[in-house]
Parts: sequence; structure tokens; C-alpha cells
Amino acid sequence: MSVFRRMRDITVATLNEHLEQSQDPVKLIDQFLVSTRQDIGEAEKLRHQYASHTRQMKQQAYQAASMVHKREEQASMALKAGEEHLAKLALQEKILHEEKMEQYNELYAQSNAALQELDEQIDQLKVEYQNVYSKRQYYYARMQTIQLQQRMNQRGHYNNQNVPRMFNRLDDQVSDLEYEAQSLRDIRRMSQDGSGTAGSMSSSTLDKELERLKQKLNNERKE
Repeated sequence: MSVFRRMRDITVATLNEHLEQSQDPVKLIDQFLVSTRQDIGEAEKLRHQYASHTRQMKQQAYQAASMVHKREEQASMALKAGEEHLAKLALQEKILHEEKMEQYNELYAQSNAALQELDEQIDQLKVEYQNVYSKRQYYYARMQTIQLQQRMNQRGHYNNQNVPRMFNRLDDQVSDLEYEAQSLRDIRRMSQDGSGTAGSMSSSTLDKELERLKQKLNNERKE
């Protein structure tokens, strides 16, 4: 069973699928990186606790082994001294410490194996973090490219439509002004050259035409 297992909203196995569906992949990757950093921090705290526990189990097994050796020597000394009863007591203590030594050796082996598994998980998390961080840089560059293309498209739309239309209106206005100036210039030239026929017409006819033209201009202004 895994020593350190924490359910995450997004895992490496499902990250690519989420990225394909996300409109903001950089934000999604940042959330994953934050979650992974938390996982690494918690795993390293747990590793520190396991390392301390493993050292304790090793120390307990070492102490029990020392007592086994000590009671063995004491039993030998008792026998040499003819104290068989004391030798039995020492051997009894030796057996108890042997059992204790075996128990702590087993606990040490389990704890040490768990510590190695936890080290592998931490290394895997760090590799995942680096790989996803590299992917974040790639997607960030892609998002920048898209934003620049959008700005370029907006700029192109302005140049292709608004600017020509503006100059077309300006051309019409300038043409109207040129026509008006040319017409006034022609009329003044006619007056100076005396080529007009106003003198042969009656004043009443001219007045009627002038009044008609004024009325026409007034109507055009109202429209």
C-alpha cells in the first residue's frame, strides 16, 4: 500500500484532457503546480517523520542485540562460577531480548522499506512538477501568440475598412468644394468678360428666376 497517497482534483493522467477543454490552460496548469507543491511539502514532512521513526526502530533493535550479547556473557560467567541458577536467569533475559530484537528488526525493515517508497514518490512528484512547469511555459507562449494574432487581426480590420471609407468621404467633400469653387470662378469670369446675356433680359424675368432659385435652395436646406 502506498505510504503517501492524496487525491488531487487534477492528476498528470487527466491534465492533458483538462487542458484540451480549458479556455485558460495557463491558469489550470498553475492550479496543478500549486497542488503538486503542496503534495511535495506534505510528503517531505512525512518523510522526516518516517526517517525519525526508522532511526528509533534501528536503535531499539541495536539495544536489544547488545542486551542479548551481554546476557550471554553473564550466563557464561555464572556457569564458570558454578552459579547455574544465575546462569538460567541470564539466559531467560537473553531469550526475552532476542524476541525484542527480532520484533524491532522487523519494524525497522518495514519502516525502512516505507521510507524508500516515500523517497520514490517524492522524486516522482518533483519530476511531474518539472514536466508540467515546462508545459506551462509552452502554453503561456501559445496564449501570447494568440493574443498578438488577435491584436494584429483587429489592426488589419481597421486598416482595410475604416481608413479607405474615411478617405472616400473626404474625396467626395473635396470634389464638392472644387466644383463649387470652379462654378463661382466661371460666373465671375462671365461677368468680367461681358459675355452674359443679362442685359437683353427684362428685370422681371431675372427676378423671377432668382426667386425660384432661392426657393429651391431653401427647400434643399429643409430636406
